[in-house]
Amino acid sequence: MTPPEPMPAPLAPGSTIGILGGGQLGRMSALAAARLGYRCHVFAPDADSPGMQVSAAHTLAEYDDLEALARFAESVDVVTFEFENVPVATLRALEGRVPCRPGNKALSVCQDRITEKRFLAAAGVPVAPWREVNSESELRDAIAEIGLPAVLKTTRLGYDGRGQAVLRRPEDVAPAFARLSPKPLILEAFVPFSAEISGIAARGLDGTVATYDAIENQHRNHILALSFAPARLPPAAAEAARAHVAQVAAALELVGVVALEMFLLPDGSLLGNEIAPRPHNSGHWTMDACLCGQFEQHIRAVAGLPLGSPARHADAVMRNLVGPEGLAAWPALVARADVVAHWYGKAEARTGRKLGHANRLLPMNALAGDAQPEAF
Repeated sequence: MTPPEPMPAPLAPGSTIGILGGGQLGRMSALAAARLGYRCHVFAPDADSPGMQVSAAHTLAEYDDLEALARFAESVDVVTFEFENVPVATLRALEGRVPCRPGNKALSVCQDRITEKRFLAAAGVPVAPWREVNSESELRDAIAEIGLPAVLKTTRLGYDGRGQAVLRRPEDVAPAFARLSPKPLILEAFVPFSAEISGIAARGLDGTVATYDAIENQHRNHILALSFAPARLPPAAAEAARAHVAQVAAALELVGVVALEMFLLPDGSLLGNEIAPRPHNSGHWTMDACLCGQFEQHIRAVAGLPLGSPARHADAVMRNLVGPEGLAAWPALVARADVVAHWYGKAEARTGRKLGHANRLLPMNALAGDAQPEAF
């Protein structure tokens, strides 16, 4: 029997972590890396992106620029990504030159909703009924099986409500199919959920998995508005949420942080919805309410360090600061003694744009039962 390869040594302080993508997730990852003694080099096509503002170095180039990617690989010790729409070809160009964590498997699974649904079922996470749709006639056949209402989505590039349409009546079908692209599409059964739940897990280079408490999410205009931690749901469902996201992390063989969005059904069961193979908006509360937040966990995993404790020392409500309304709320939130506010450094307060978030910390068990914290 061939002995297992020795585990790579953790990155030494002063090493450089390359981050593909310069958004707010890259920014908060870079800040967490700096606390652990690492430098970050952000690779992104957008000048003055939030991640570049706080990184030690940056490369301004398109993701298909092979010469720029080669130079980037030579300047970093490991590569990660902050959003799952980085082209798979980009990681392929880097793998072999420098370790990539997570790698292509996680990226490929999560870039395509059809692949993702099949993966979740194989990993033991139940999902709602769905069908692949390549033509309008296939869509009508799928509706005959699944029924209305249903949700029609693009298989790639959709987020924050983009790339999807709710079909409620037969006359909705043709316009929705014509509008959504690229094809194929996916039709999903409309789920009469009681709550939207997410689970966050980290998986280290040694295969160790750490999970956070389940989170309850509320959306406004398809954008996450509030997250409650811990989720106000039955204990069995809370444990199932942690188990499901741990199954996903292990099945992806992921190194880093992963999020699993789920629906809580009236009978207390959960259905998996979407995977994000990186830190997630609904995990921002962990930055201030846990011993080790999701961004530090991601950096620890990518650098080969032991994972930190995901234990929660406070209940928390996370509020997204979106658009002009979020900008207007900032001064009052910064003044509150029970709130930790985070700003992303974006130049414009456009409608629907995430500008920052605020974590309101509450005593342990403040969210137990049917407790409703005051709005903030």
